[in-house]
Amino acid sequence: MRRLPQTCGRVVSGLLALLLASAVALLASAQPAAAHGTLAMSTPAGGATVNEPLTSVRLYFTEKAAANAFFTITAPGGVRVDDGWSYGEPKPLDKPVREYFLVNGQFEPREYTTGFPAVVPVSHLPAKGQYSVSYLSVASDGDTVRGTLTFRYNGRVTAAPQGWTAPSTQPDPALVAATEQHGSSGQGSAVPTAAVEPAAPPSAAAAAPPIGSTDASGPGALAWVGWVVAVAAAGAVAGFVVWRRRSASTGKSTGRGRTSSATSGRRGGGARSTTRTGDGRTVGSKPSGGKVGGGKVGGGKVGGGRANGGTVGAATVDPGTRADTDLAAVTPGSRLSNTHLALLVGGLVIALLAGFGLARIGTGDQSPAGGTARPPAAGQAESATDGHQHPAGTGPHTHRGDGATGETLATGTTVSAGGYTLQPLERSQPPGVRADYRFRIVGTDRQPATRFAVVHDKPLHLIVVGRDLSGYQHLHPTMAPDGTWSVPVTLARPGGYRVYADFSVTATNGTQVPLVLGVDHTVPGAHTPTALPPVQAETTAGPYAVSMNGTPTVGVTAPMHFQVSGAPTTPVQLEPYLGAYGHLVVVREGDLGYVHVHPEPELVDGSVKFWLTAPSSGRYRAFFDFQVAGKVHTAEFTINVP
Repeated sequence: MRRLPQTCGRVVSGLLALLLASAVALLASAQPAAAHGTLAMSTPAGGATVNEPLTSVRLYFTEKAAANAFFTITAPGGVRVDDGWSYGEPKPLDKPVREYFLVNGQFEPREYTTGFPAVVPVSHLPAKGQYSVSYLSVASDGDTVRGTLTFRYNGRVTAAPQGWTAPSTQPDPALVAATEQHGSSGQGSAVPTAAVEPAAPPSAAAAAPPIGSTDASGPGALAWVGWVVAVAAAGAVAGFVVWRRRSASTGKSTGRGRTSSATSGRRGGGARSTTRTGDGRTVGSKPSGGKVGGGKVGGGKVGGGRANGGTVGAATVDPGTRADTDLAAVTPGSRLSNTHLALLVGGLVIALLAGFGLARIGTGDQSPAGGTARPPAAGQAESATDGHQHPAGTGPHTHRGDGATGETLATGTTVSAGGYTLQPLERSQPPGVRADYRFRIVGTDRQPATRFAVVHDKPLHLIVVGRDLSGYQHLHPTMAPDGTWSVPVTLARPGGYRVYADFSVTATNGTQVPLVLGVDHTVPGAHTPTALPPVQAETTAGPYAVSMNGTPTVGVTAPMHFQVSGAPTTPVQLEPYLGAYGHLVVVREGDLGYVHVHPEPELVDGSVKFWLTAPSSGRYRAFFDFQVAGKVHTAEFTINVP
């Protein structure tokens, strides 16, 4: 009798390879999320409503905040009301926090049950409304710990202490430098954190003692149980195949097999043997319910078989005879066919995927204390980079380099990024002449990109601003089928300009890649730079007065409020513009670094609220777009970040 057919072997090998590939892919995607040094809880809690005056806010981290950590509390009007901070007494956490550390190439969980508070005094409560709390620290392993939360105060207003001055302090430069060395934020980060000894660990950042965890798996106990079952099943399949091969090679019967006749209409798993002779004749038996016993293969004879009370006599096999044996015939009495084996292994793969998915579902809705990435909860803001910054409530919306250096927080300083290049077809135009500005976004294949995601109602936003931070325009070009964009532009004054293409391309796997690319554009002629206007809290835009309140802070996500008002008897009704109540573009003086900030989805205490993370110290020009009665206006402000 010959060996198992190659076709069956290939089926088995292919399915087992599929199982192995699925295991590798799932394990690669199952790396535990790290949240080292994360904020575990707070008093008041994020999104809470407070009805009685409070004197401090307590932020509980899984380890002590760095000695030079930075905290702010901002009142509804945009004025800071924090008054320094201090360490508090440790307190048991409402819910244990699990964090993961890379040790000898493996992620090991550590569970924390104690919170280490940073106590931030509140000087006074000048108004009812939403208060914002921001923090910036460095964990003991060097990771950045950055985030914000909000709470609503509905209690009585309290007066400021005598001689009180709102703080305008900035973080310690050493703290900012430390955060710039690490590109991931400890708050809600989905990037595994390596537990390495920092080159210069903060002296006051003492780690909390870990508690021995009974669950030593990052993905979760259910996932590991599924893997054990899957591996055992795969081993059983492999062992079964080997056993069948051995049976095929020895030709020994392994037991009794119930079979069905060809005309019975019932599917049975019994042995079916056919012997094909040299002259093309086929002899054999199709037993049903009988017993095959004493079967002997030798000298070309098969004997001793009885079926349905009949006797199958000896069959002579010529020397050139070939035995056709399918998988079910290898071992008499087996009920497994090629199809059944394929279904078995395929079922194992499906069960494995389903089980692992259930395990991930069971752990995917953990709180930030659980160390898993999730959308920001109510009252918590999420900062992002690549020229975009987003508010709370926008859902999972992150960009490359979250929490990275100021050079990446402000983008648009390069013509290429992320494998894409801004390719202008014109580099200059006459002053005061309306001309089409045409360009392409070219990928690494040197072909124009044509798949763009619609973000804030448009697939691409084109921002034009002079090198002296004057002449701001927010335009929306149209794309031809060949990937060429065009939009009419009029530039009244000679000089140099910066053109920013702000867009999100759709990658081949369907994910969105947000990018901001910038290129220079020239208007020939004698140029007289316009001096940057002084810092002011209020300006005009058409018939409206616009105020800006807030304290932009380097590396810290700080709230910025914009209030639009008109004539005393004419209330202003802001209208959504490009899917939001306002848009804020901030450009840095000098290198023209660009930041595009999106607001909270709804008005907050009557104002448009943005979360701005200043990339660095320096002077900026802020351009606030808003719409009233169908017309878009732009209010411009100068910001000085010390």
